[in-house]
Amino acid sequence: MSLQQIERPFFVGREPHRQKSVAGLVRQASEAAGSFLSRYGVLLGFLTLWQVASSLGWINAAVFPPLGTIVAALWDGLVDGALLDDIAISLQRSGTAFVAAVLVAIPLGLFMGQVRAVERALDPILQVFRQTSALALYPVFILLLGLGEASKVFVIFWATLFPLLLNTIGGVKEVDKKLIEMARVYGASRLTVFRRVVLPGAVPSIFVGLRLSATTALLLLIASEMIGANKGVGFQVMNAQYNFQIPLMFAAILLLAALGLIANFALVALQRRLCRWSEVIG
Repeated sequence: MSLQQIERPFFVGREPHRQKSVAGLVRQASEAAGSFLSRYGVLLGFLTLWQVASSLGWINAAVFPPLGTIVAALWDGLVDGALLDDIAISLQRSGTAFVAAVLVAIPLGLFMGQVRAVERALDPILQVFRQTSALALYPVFILLLGLGEASKVFVIFWATLFPLLLNTIGGVKEVDKKLIEMARVYGASRLTVFRRVVLPGAVPSIFVGLRLSATTALLLLIASEMIGANKGVGFQVMNAQYNFQIPLMFAAILLLAALGLIANFALVALQRRLCRWSEVIG
């Protein structure tokens, strides 16, 4: 038997396996690309249309500058440190208000969800306050607290409080009553039932409230920084608009959108880690 006859079956046997692996990689890549385009295709198409339309003069480039110009303005603002200071101040305001809302809304919501008499007594006034726009009350907060940081933080706190509070109450009330009865039948104390049944069952709804409150905090941050502020991303939006620095204005808006996406991503990741039994929509 020659050397060629010995080596030939070896290579012939390996070739189909190599073809299968290459085909599998191609299939996985095409599936990943299809999944990416199905989720982000519309967004990419919108951004591409904006860039082309602005560059070719289909739309007024002074009002809607090309995305490359906006990104360049964002980069310049980050490099020279001006936008970094605004980000730090805005995060401090919204973060303080958000943490305060969490510390108030979640314990109060858990208590109201457990004690129905308290929930019935407080629900009407909560509904009245919830239906009253925080922006409509902002002049009242300014009269009480002045134009300083206190009024800005408080209006964000006020707006973020109610989504989290109502979702916490709803999460407690939606816990399966049969699970609570079963735990009590097996001799669990009220504290154990709350810790092992009620609280885990309410956590998904609480995270929905957290995500809504985080979005609301950024929205109210813009409004609060547009009145009586000299620092912050919201102030930068208005200041750039007044000075007709449109690329910088869109850069600040893009920065706010990025902050919102980062906050939502962090909360979704935390929810997936803590609530592995429930389906989490990003």
